Amino acid sequence: MSSTTWREARARYAALTRSRTADDPELLEALRELKQLHASEKVIEAVKAAPPLTDEQRNRIAAILNGGGVA
Repeated sequence: MSSTTWREARARYAALTRSRTADDPELLEALRELKQLHASEKVIEAVKAAPPLTDEQRNRIAAILNGGGVA
């Protein structure tokens, strides 16, 4: 697991946008990492703020995260 925060990833992405084209592989990877870290942080915040999930709720969320969509 990366120890990079989404804010650090955002700064890296911003720096790369100054010298890279929109289709640059390193820029695209930096954007992918930024979005993943930001989403992960939001999920962690939501889980901490919510009451414990039931197995059904946990399975539904896992299905969404695994690309199964919303049932």
